[in-house]
Amino acid sequence: MNTPLPQQFLDTIAAQMPAHLSITDLINACNEPLRFSIRVNTLKITESAFIDLMTSKGWRFEPIPWCEQGFWVNIDNPETIPGKLPEHLLGMFYIQEASSMLPPVALFNAINSKETFNQILDLAAAPGSKTTQIAALMDNKGLLVANEYSSSRIKALHSNLARLGVNNTLISHFDGSVHGDYLENQFDAVLLDAPCSGEGTVRKDPDAFKNWSLEHIEEITKVQKGLIVSAFKALKPGGTLVYSTCALNFDENQGVCQHLLDTFPGQVAAVDLKDLFINAGEAVTAEGYLHIWPQIYNSEGFFIAKFTKLVATSDSTNPTFRSKFPFTPLSKKEFASTMALLQTKLDASSIHSENLFKKDQEVWYFPDNSEQLTNQMRFVRHGIKLLDIKPKQQIITHEAYCNFGIYQHELSRSEVTEYLKGRDLAIENEHQLKGEVLLGYQGRCVGLGKWVNNKVKNKLPRSLVNDHVECY
Repeated sequence: MNTPLPQQFLDTIAAQMPAHLSITDLINACNEPLRFSIRVNTLKITESAFIDLMTSKGWRFEPIPWCEQGFWVNIDNPETIPGKLPEHLLGMFYIQEASSMLPPVALFNAINSKETFNQILDLAAAPGSKTTQIAALMDNKGLLVANEYSSSRIKALHSNLARLGVNNTLISHFDGSVHGDYLENQFDAVLLDAPCSGEGTVRKDPDAFKNWSLEHIEEITKVQKGLIVSAFKALKPGGTLVYSTCALNFDENQGVCQHLLDTFPGQVAAVDLKDLFINAGEAVTAEGYLHIWPQIYNSEGFFIAKFTKLVATSDSTNPTFRSKFPFTPLSKKEFASTMALLQTKLDASSIHSENLFKKDQEVWYFPDNSEQLTNQMRFVRHGIKLLDIKPKQQIITHEAYCNFGIYQHELSRSEVTEYLKGRDLAIENEHQLKGEVLLGYQGRCVGLGKWVNNKVKNKLPRSLVNDHVECY
């Protein structure tokens, strides 16, 4: 790999880089291939169980020191394409660059004394790497709002939330600069992984500098400043804000942070990240931020800053919410009949009357305490759909099975691969079972089948069938 870096970028960075680092080392690091890294999704499988499973497939794991669920991985079989593995399609792991795991870790102080939050806002969420990491750190409890401004990226965000089994999330679709007005002083924690120039991603993206210019940086910093002000306003007093980018220049990083401090004097304090993980001090700045140059940890470039909101803000324009909420709570009778059905196939112990809402001929599971937000802002996705109500039957959805299902038959790795390809399974039916059967793999429900003699008919939704899944 030999990706030329713009001279104007090199000149700018050379003037900003700490004295103990060299521009030559930066250039050399940017031309080295990036180490392959993954994050185990603990909503689906434990770290130890995943390591045991994949070690037998020729995977060799090296722990990432700042993320207990993160690993650099070497794979013995060079033909393996991790994104085509059944474990990936079932959401057991997320392919994620090591340094990008740091913002949620900083938010929760996850390596030291892990903090807990009831309500979190991820202000620029797609495609969902950090959103799903936050959901796992929350153990799917509480309420997580994932916002994405780009219409084209909403689908990818929802797809990743569904694949990884996230069910505590509301998705909003707005310019993130409005959340501070609609939801001021609302959240225990906010993550703003801001849109940026992407300078730190050049090791995996040779086109990272294709449209780079100082003019573009000036434009993007205006957006970042608006977003960080909105993020801070959305925090409760005592709440935690993490701001991050995959940029290297000071304007998008220290400069935006200074804008926050200047905008809210006496109301915000920076949190020193020097002890976030072992050797974090190698990347910490004088302000206590982490400015990760690619050569320090042999990773992508990244920037992470953490702040505490000291007192409430009162800067909201108090916009009026006029959009009609299309859901209604279930009546006592509807709730009783719904639960009677769900309990035949699902672990419904965490589903309560306040979680269930109806829209048209659908029943949805909302995260806890959703109502306090749905009357203040419009959301494009609320939790997960549980039921489709047809004229003569109620159909439990695939997503409901994968989140709450109690499976009845464990599939082998080769069988689950065939299942994901949409194929029927030849399985010895020694007990002559009939009718629907919930199928599992590695302790989690993966979907529905139907016994027909010595065969399980495939009931995976056609939209999820993947012909490219491979059992390497």
